[in-house]
Amino acid sequence: MTELKCSSPDAAAPSASSVDRRSVLKTIAAGAATAIAAPYIRTASAAPTTLRALMWEVYAVPEVVGAFEEKHKIKFAPTFFDGNSEAYNKLRVGGTKDFDLVQADGFWPGLYFREKLIRAIDYAKIPNTAKVYPVFKPDRYKLLSDEKTGENFGVTWCWGSYGTTYATAGMSKDKVGSIECLFDPEFAGKLATSARFEENIALAGILVATKMGTKDKPRPDGKSFNPYVLSDEELAEVEKLLIKQKPLLLTRYQDNTTLQQLLESGAIVAAPEFAQTYRVLAQKKDKGEIATEFAHQLVPKEGGLGWVDTWLVTSGVKDGAQLELCYDFMNTFLAPENMKKIGLIAGSSSTIDVRSISTPEEQKLFLMDRTEELATMYQFDQPSSTEKWERVWSRMQAA
Repeated sequence: MTELKCSSPDAAAPSASSVDRRSVLKTIAAGAATAIAAPYIRTASAAPTTLRALMWEVYAVPEVVGAFEEKHKIKFAPTFFDGNSEAYNKLRVGGTKDFDLVQADGFWPGLYFREKLIRAIDYAKIPNTAKVYPVFKPDRYKLLSDEKTGENFGVTWCWGSYGTTYATAGMSKDKVGSIECLFDPEFAGKLATSARFEENIALAGILVATKMGTKDKPRPDGKSFNPYVLSDEELAEVEKLLIKQKPLLLTRYQDNTTLQQLLESGAIVAAPEFAQTYRVLAQKKDKGEIATEFAHQLVPKEGGLGWVDTWLVTSGVKDGAQLELCYDFMNTFLAPENMKKIGLIAGSSSTIDVRSISTPEEQKLFLMDRTEELATMYQFDQPSSTEKWERVWSRMQAA
């Protein structure tokens, strides 16, 4: 995965580049990597000398990390991963002893906590958690609290959706308000989707469950509807839907640069993505570099997919100086001035309210007044049966 830098509206619009929302700015992150040592085994010393993190590369912003290192006279040692599955596997094979902090999104933190890979944390030690938008506070965002004990085990810091970016002249707001727009023959040859099989199936699953009337009925697992936990009947319908969609697609894009070029050239009029390409195109429009106006639909009427990135403390960290260091790192990371820097580099929207230090253009570009829409999104998760999902995808590809 390569990257996308989303600069402030006044900066030069960068080129979008990767289908993955977090594989941003490897050049910048590489700069961080050169200044940061490889994973390191903690000694029994009482005074921490190193803070070890398992994280997405783009968020290792040198300015933020460097200031923290200088403050505590320690070394920040990150190990980068490409996705939740990779981080999960590392933790399960002894990584809780090798890492102090880990990042995750969606339902993954809950899985980590149930399997005792991470520990409970005290929000009172991380005062900047109080600065999140209301929708991310623990009483509303439930995925970072244990249902039985009420213990908190993670902090949020950025969010997004898998919404649809569209050319307003090519697709109406009414049309893009439904997932149906991605399966509408009216736009044959003018659509694209990403190559991510999980999100293609999950998004189609929301539409299928809506049509089947199963979304709001009791589920086999006794829980509320989750597009990553589809029944066999729903998966069968998803497969049919994706096969029907195939001839309507110009392509399944592999990276954000390709998506940007497809939209900018008019080859396609709409595609689901993480709003990174939308931000690049919106900046170019504001600067007069392109004539086409683009908009981003966060949540379709049937429901959409969203994600919230979090920091977690591994179960290998015991009470004491190392835990205090973890708390201060998370609090430093969440400081509004740092969240704004990180957001501008990574192209991500902050869960911390940074509106008072952002321009009106930045507030619009980073969807700062649309955080409430997250409450209606289904959070990223792992497929309930990877094997079944891969079979659906393979049969669709072969059809």
